[in-house]
Amino acid sequence: MGSRPLLRTGVVAGMLLLLVSLSTDGFDAFAGTPGTGRAAATRSVVYAQHGMVACAQPLAAQAGLEVLKAGGTAVDAAIAINSCLGLMEPTSNGIGGDMFAIVWDPKTKKLYGLNACGRSPLNLKAEQIPPDSDGTIPLYSPYSWSVPGTVDGWAELHTKFGKLPLARDLAPAIAFAEDGFPLSPVIAADWGRGAAKMKDKPGFAAVFMPGGHPPVEGEIFRNPALAKSLRLIAKDGRDAYYKGPIAEEFVKYSKSVGGFFTLEDFAKHRSEWVDPLSTDYHGYTVWELPPPGQGLAALQLLNVLENFDLKGMGRNSADFWHVMTEAKKVVFADRARYYADPEFAKIPVAQLLSKTYAKQRAALVDMQHAAQTDLPGEPAALNRRETTYFCTADANGMMVSMIQSNYTGFGSGYAIPALGFGIQDRGNLFDLKPGKPNSYAPGKRPFHTIIPAFMTKDGAPVMAFGLMGGDMQPQGHAQIVVNLVDFGMNLQEAGDVIRYHHTGSSEPTGTVMTDGGELHIEDGLPDAVLAELKRRGHVMKSEAVGAYGGYQAIWRDVKTGVYSGATERRKDGCALGY
Repeated sequence: MGSRPLLRTGVVAGMLLLLVSLSTDGFDAFAGTPGTGRAAATRSVVYAQHGMVACAQPLAAQAGLEVLKAGGTAVDAAIAINSCLGLMEPTSNGIGGDMFAIVWDPKTKKLYGLNACGRSPLNLKAEQIPPDSDGTIPLYSPYSWSVPGTVDGWAELHTKFGKLPLARDLAPAIAFAEDGFPLSPVIAADWGRGAAKMKDKPGFAAVFMPGGHPPVEGEIFRNPALAKSLRLIAKDGRDAYYKGPIAEEFVKYSKSVGGFFTLEDFAKHRSEWVDPLSTDYHGYTVWELPPPGQGLAALQLLNVLENFDLKGMGRNSADFWHVMTEAKKVVFADRARYYADPEFAKIPVAQLLSKTYAKQRAALVDMQHAAQTDLPGEPAALNRRETTYFCTADANGMMVSMIQSNYTGFGSGYAIPALGFGIQDRGNLFDLKPGKPNSYAPGKRPFHTIIPAFMTKDGAPVMAFGLMGGDMQPQGHAQIVVNLVDFGMNLQEAGDVIRYHHTGSSEPTGTVMTDGGELHIEDGLPDAVLAELKRRGHVMKSEAVGAYGGYQAIWRDVKTGVYSGATERRKDGCALGY
């Protein structure tokens, strides 16, 4: 409750301070800041000196900004934002899901990667799982559950990089959960669609349909059970979740609905600090986290694209969109074959990241014909967009790139009324066929789609960024980098311009691509370009705007230290600074 006056008094001041726009002529014209121009931008880039946040919900952004202004680090702000988003955007994330983060630490001048994803139940064997009609693990069922890793991830980040008490970081979310908040438009629409599908799942209506209906745009939503859970975490830290009353309630609920969790599953859970992977792209170094996530695919895709003159082709050419799509296909074939939990599978990361290998893969691109087949394959289940990405930066130069997800919107649809949150269904991404890198096993982490990203130049941090949305993420990361580096767009333009999303490529769950998949491109290209793409064999289909992902980014000027922020026009969010 005590955080609400702070939030209210800070909003007006924050809004006045953040709307300072600067103008430059090119990508490198102002001390390393991306170039301007508003031809393709829906709003101005946001500039600030002392701190910046960008996320998919304005109230959550305000909470993060106030934590920064109270003396918190970028990690404190990220935890504040994430805890608010779990309440305000449960269609995409929550403490029943997993999280990944990349942190730039100005003290050590290093990037740190955190894998905060959970493992499959120790008591569930592959032979106990009844395959769905497509041969995958049933999506909206306890068979798809894995231990949620987010809260442990918060604890790891806070211990290493936090400054304020964890209770202060969680205070805004607790206050909003108790007092309520009005739903924003995009989230409200997603909430309604999710509720129509999940309303009969055990506990869902009790948590997410107060009064028997999903809340609508502008309606006040409260979640006192989640407030209670967050208070327990604020008081006792991660042990409240993994060894205390939350774990006990979780296991009790699991048993009541036919799940397989035991207290041992929670007690054994730990996040993992990992070294980020990188590749150089036209003078910039792009960073991603290693498998079991798919960040490696974004790096491979940039390596392949570097073999083509994208700027010379121009974004309004059939060649450009053809190359982007075909490069994605060859990279996703590797993704299907190799990406998995490295504790269970040997992954040839160095070979996959080599520039020589990228040249070999680039040579497979036929400029006149769309490829119809590749090695392994992809079920439609991986075409998910229900994830939230956010980034933060503080006055000392710490920058955080963080992503968090339940996997399919409200996750499995199973929700725990006593705790106020739902359970993820990330285990659906295991391959049920034995002998594969991503084959199901007890205590194993599944292949993961959610990936945060970072970019440096000459060893200095320049950008924390990400683009949420299942298999769209590596495709989106590459498009953002290409827009900034090859085409000199500013930070907002890079996310606002037309995107493509190719579906139907290879995936680690095992179905083979035989028909070339489907190419989705947002409206705005000339008819002649679309006709030429069809002539080359691309199957063109329309797609909902949300399927193109959700972008957030913070850029740090390498000379002045000034931050700029941008946010996704296809979402509800904003970038705020002070």
